[in-house]
Amino acid sequence: MELIFIPVFMKLGGHNVHLGKNVYVNFNATFVDDANIYIGDGTLLAPNVTIITAMHPISLKLRTEGYGYNKPVYIGKNVWTASNVTILPGVHIGDNSVIGAASVVTKDIPANVVAVGSPAKVIREITADDDIYYDHGKLIVDNII
Repeated sequence: MELIFIPVFMKLGGHNVHLGKNVYVNFNATFVDDANIYIGDGTLLAPNVTIITAMHPISLKLRTEGYGYNKPVYIGKNVWTASNVTILPGVHIGDNSVIGAASVVTKDIPANVVAVGSPAKVIREITADDDIYYDHGKLIVDNII
């Protein structure tokens, strides 16, 4: 079951937004869905996530003449995008990855990694230790209910 909190903003009314199963979309999500946006099963979008598919040329002449183009966005399964993440046109984010708060994703992110920053860069792989520890080495069994 998908869970979507309003408000959600969709340029074309979500016509080009494709959600997998059990996707969680928190409030203030913005989808500039001029091209397809694919969001895989189990993915979590925190508040204020923006996914953009529309682009404009660098050329002032072409922009003033109204030219633009679109690139689809692909977000894999079980991805977590933290608050205020922006995903730019044409980006692919691999399964199980985590995108840190306020990151701007300008290029593809592989599966099973943590990426942060502007532009977002991979800082580490997700490992088996992440099943045991959270928040900089705190044991899950001792601290999470």
